Amino acid sequence: MKKVLIIGGGAMGAAFSVPLIDNNQKVTLTEPYNTKLLNQLLHKKKFHPSLKIVLPKRLSIKKFSPHILSQKWDLIVIAVSSIGIELIRKHLKDFKKKTSILVLTKGLKYDRKINKIITMSEQLSIGNKNLNISVLKGPCLAKELAKKIKSYTVIANKNIRIAEKIGKIISTNYYKTEHLTDVRGVEFSSAIKNIYSMIVGSGEGKNTSSALFRKSFDEMEYLIKFFKGKTETVRGLAGLGDLYVSAVGGRNSKMGEYLGKGFNFKNAKRKFMKKDTIEGADLAYEIAPYILKKVNRKKIPLMISLLNAVTKNKKLKITY
Repeated sequence: MKKVLIIGGGAMGAAFSVPLIDNNQKVTLTEPYNTKLLNQLLHKKKFHPSLKIVLPKRLSIKKFSPHILSQKWDLIVIAVSSIGIELIRKHLKDFKKKTSILVLTKGLKYDRKINKIITMSEQLSIGNKNLNISVLKGPCLAKELAKKIKSYTVIANKNIRIAEKIGKIISTNYYKTEHLTDVRGVEFSSAIKNIYSMIVGSGEGKNTSSALFRKSFDEMEYLIKFFKGKTETVRGLAGLGDLYVSAVGGRNSKMGEYLGKGFNFKNAKRKFMKKDTIEGADLAYEIAPYILKKVNRKKIPLMISLLNAVTKNKKLKITY
C-alpha cells in the first residue's frame, strides 16, 4: 500500500482517486483554492458536485496547508488548473524530498523573462531543479474515469523506470497506462490539442471536420518537432488520442462550432458559454505572442487562423 496525496479537488483530481483506491492505495485529497468545493466534500458525505458521484469511502479529504507536503508520501499528484500551478510551485520551491510528483495539469506558459514557452512541469521546477516530476496526459474524461469506464493514458519521465513504477501504483483493470521518456512532447501535445479541437469543431459538417482533423494532426507534428519533442508522440495517446476526445465533444469543440458559424469569440462566449472555461482560448491568449512571432506561419495556417480569431476577436477564416 502506497501513500498518495492528490492536490486539486476538481473533477479530474477527484476522479483520479478512484483507480488509486481500487488499487489498494491510501489516498488523501486536498483542495488549495476552492473553499466551497472543499466544504461540500467534507460535509456532504463526499458527494462531488461536478462528477455527480459519491467518492470512495476510504478516501481521506483534508484542508490544504503547506505543512501537508512535509508529510511522508510515496506519490504526490498535482491536479490543479494551469493557473494554480504557480502557487504550488512556490510551495515546492524548498521541497527537498525525492518523492515522485505526478502532474495531471494540461497547459503551457509563455515565460517572457526567457522568451520561451514552457510546460507545466518546467514551471513547477523553477527554483527547484531537483524535483522528481513525471507527467500524465491522454484522452481521459473525468466523469468516465469516475464511473470506471476503461481509460488509457500515458506517463512520461526522462527515466522510463520511474514512469513504469508510477504506472503500477495507479493502473487497474479499467485504467491502463503507457510509458514514455518524451516529457516535452507529451506536455505540448496534450496542451495544443485544445486549440486544434476548436478548429475541428468549426467544420460545417463531418466531411470538413474530418479534413480539419487530418490537417490539425500535420500541424501538431510540426509544432512538437519545433518545440523539441518527438513527432511519434503526436501519434499516441497524448496527441491523436486526446485530440479525438476533445474534438468529438466538449467545450473547446463547441466554441469552435460557434466560431465556424460566424460568431466572433467574445460574442460567442458571452451569448452561449458565459460560465464555461474554454481551455483552448485561454491557451491561445497565452502562447499567441510567441507563436505569431517565432513560428513559420506557412507551416501552421490553422493555428494562425485560430489565434487571430480569438486574440484579435476576428471572424474565423480558415484556408489551407
